[in-house]
Amino acid sequence: MKIEKIQALRGPNIWSIRRKKLVQMRLDLEEMENYPTNKIDGFRERIQKLIPSLITHRCSEGVEGGFFHRIETGTWMGHVIEHIALEIQTLAGMDVGFGRTRETKSPGIYNVVFNYIEENAGIYAGEEAVKIAQALIDDQEYDIQACIHKLKEIRERVRLGPSTGSIVEEAVSRRIPWIRLGTNSLVQLGYGVNQQRFQATITGKTSSIAVDIACNKELTKKMLHDAAIPVPIGDLIIDEEGLNDVIRRIGYPIVLKPLDGNHGKGSSINVNDWEAAKIGLEHAQKYSRKVIVEKYITGYDFRVLVINNKMVAAARRVPAHVVGDSEMTLQQLIDKENSDPRRGYGHENVLTEIEVDKDTMELLEKLHYTLETVPQKGEIVYLKSTANLSTGGTSIDVTDMVHPENITMAERVSKIIGLDVCGIDIMAENLTQPLKESGAAIIEVNAAPGFRMHLAPSEGLPRNVAAPVVDMLYPPGKPYTIPIIAVTGTNGKTTTTRLISHIVKSNGYRVGFTTSDGIYIQNTMLTKGDTTGPLSAEFVLKDPTVEFAVLETARGGILRSGLGFSQCDIGVLTNIEEDHLGLNDIHNLKDLTKVKRVVLDSVKKNGWSVLNADNEYSMKIMNDIDSNIAIFSMDENNPHIVKFAKEGRITCIYEEGFVTIKKGDWKIRIGKAKDFPITMEGKARFMIENVLAASLASYLYGFGIEDISNSLRTFIPSAQLTPGRLNIFKFKSFKVLIDFAHNPSGYEAIEDYLKNVEATKKIGIISGVGDRRDSDIRECGKIAGRMFDYIIIRNEKHLRGRTEEEINGLIIDGINEAGRDVSYEIIPKEIEALKHAMGMAEDGTFITALSDVISNAIDLVQEYQAREILEDDKNS
Repeated sequence: MKIEKIQALRGPNIWSIRRKKLVQMRLDLEEMENYPTNKIDGFRERIQKLIPSLITHRCSEGVEGGFFHRIETGTWMGHVIEHIALEIQTLAGMDVGFGRTRETKSPGIYNVVFNYIEENAGIYAGEEAVKIAQALIDDQEYDIQACIHKLKEIRERVRLGPSTGSIVEEAVSRRIPWIRLGTNSLVQLGYGVNQQRFQATITGKTSSIAVDIACNKELTKKMLHDAAIPVPIGDLIIDEEGLNDVIRRIGYPIVLKPLDGNHGKGSSINVNDWEAAKIGLEHAQKYSRKVIVEKYITGYDFRVLVINNKMVAAARRVPAHVVGDSEMTLQQLIDKENSDPRRGYGHENVLTEIEVDKDTMELLEKLHYTLETVPQKGEIVYLKSTANLSTGGTSIDVTDMVHPENITMAERVSKIIGLDVCGIDIMAENLTQPLKESGAAIIEVNAAPGFRMHLAPSEGLPRNVAAPVVDMLYPPGKPYTIPIIAVTGTNGKTTTTRLISHIVKSNGYRVGFTTSDGIYIQNTMLTKGDTTGPLSAEFVLKDPTVEFAVLETARGGILRSGLGFSQCDIGVLTNIEEDHLGLNDIHNLKDLTKVKRVVLDSVKKNGWSVLNADNEYSMKIMNDIDSNIAIFSMDENNPHIVKFAKEGRITCIYEEGFVTIKKGDWKIRIGKAKDFPITMEGKARFMIENVLAASLASYLYGFGIEDISNSLRTFIPSAQLTPGRLNIFKFKSFKVLIDFAHNPSGYEAIEDYLKNVEATKKIGIISGVGDRRDSDIRECGKIAGRMFDYIIIRNEKHLRGRTEEEINGLIIDGINEAGRDVSYEIIPKEIEALKHAMGMAEDGTFITALSDVISNAIDLVQEYQAREILEDDKNS
């Protein structure tokens, strides 16, 4: 068996709109296609022994053990690999359960699809599942525990931390979209101008001055002391002399901690003698030259969390410890504690495994203990000097026990320091009494407090502390996204996208849009190239200046990674025609329709799907769409238009030369098509179709008829604004048209336009695209044979696995099928072909260059135009 391709889908896709995170693996079973599981001796017993938890997989049987039953009766290895990939992720702490395995039209080759939590872990799980299956087939040993541990390592390396993850989960529950910025914990919520950013628990609203204050423990302590808030007495020192002075003044026990430390690093607590104090100073100065020495406050370690100046949670933190039983050694007690199912690797569970490290050994040394010591029954042995959960500590929720005076004090602290998310560390016997009465003190203020102790305490009620963070970032009424119109289809996507973007911009919005030419913000190209995939959509949605997004969304990006957005307000389907068939398991128009409808399935339920009533396959999906539907047509008497009119629904039609919005029988004319420059005085019917789609989408969004009309009148097509879309260049004696048409339907649209063009001779420059079907290449040649008097065949830059002779032969076959006596010649290079055509042009000649690579052609023609103008100036 071999993996031909493995990729991660990150957005709505052809397998699922709701399940955005899927691994798609194209798997060639090779000889195993002939060996379903019931033909492999002992396979069932071996897989059950290796991964017994697969018993929970119900599979299509619908009962526990259903998957094993399928193995007994016989199933193919792709299906087995799907289940293994799911289960090893689940065993590694990433609970997943959705999968699909489908055979392609190529015998023995399957698409194995399963969901993931972390992308890198999902890819690894897919690759390793194939190895596991092969080991089971060959009856070879496989270390499943090593695989699971590796998955855990990958997960911990790439996953969001528990605090960041909780805020993301809360946002997702409110349908707020999010984007991870980079590979760390920096996250964007929302889109465009309405985005908010946060990293860990520091938000875009967090004051940098407040963070600096909180990081400076001495300054924090002074500001709180000046505000009559209890803090420990002590001072800042840099050497043993200063340490001795402070101890003489405040006495033992003391605490030493680095001035700029965090997470308890470098701290020593309950120090009671000079030797221990010197060791504590040395330890602290590994992290900061300046060290804080304070009176040790007896009591428990409490953390109070304040968000947006309101206390939301409080927890008592307990350092990692074990309780003796007079029988087990300390190492045995630690192992027993780590076997608690609530403890896990890193942040996978409520609690973290206790690791024996230097801090542990130093604490034991002070007690004259080793890991082989057997503590007395009931004796508590602390294994860490701090109560952080990340080092194995536990937490007890005490939110409902905090005295009102302490709540007020905590909220004052957050305002004094200036933090929107504020963690306050308090040492006290309890929080049920006011701090001043109990002799307690605030030890520290944290600018990026962890949430895990509150989200999942080991005792007490969990608190959803992520909710007030999202409430703060998005108070009631504040939008979190921007309007999104997504445009898909076979032909006309780019022009429709540009038309809608122009209408949006003309109505006062700052628009970002993606096309097959590049990414634009307010008509300024920022990235050149085919930018119709999810990364390009994300580029626009991440831009904090964008108020409105119009996204051309092509087949390739959907298949490769899914959509780059979760939902859109309006989805436009221009048409579904034969193009790119035979690629990526898309063999017919039904397959292609499944891809294109992903965009329409992502439309909000109260949004609109815009469909082409003249296109058969576009209309076939109409009844399967959940959103509102509006349609457009070049024919007022189209049966679908007539039906919509009777039902009082919205359409857009071309009637009596007008582009018209129709609501039931009520007509609202936007204007005459010939008055819109993009239609070439009404001669380019396929451009009128694009105008209909753009007008309808704009009207449905809420733009006024007059605003739409004025925008269409001011949209002037050009090689700069609409490159490769019916670009016409005028010379003294001839004209040149350059267009992106590269499939039969595109050729037919050009043919329809050329019927209205008067010319003494029509020369066509055409080429075949290597990754199209033979029938498509041949059909393009046939259409060219009908519409041109003379044809120059050139070669595309990318033959995509074919030879020039093979492609040219198909084109020539098509030309001969046209039924006309048309002369042709072959000139391989595009530039040479264009030069030759312009060189042979006579008065009134109309040259048409059709290609899916148009930039070189435009540059050459503009160069010739400039040369002609220069010569005229010289002669004049």
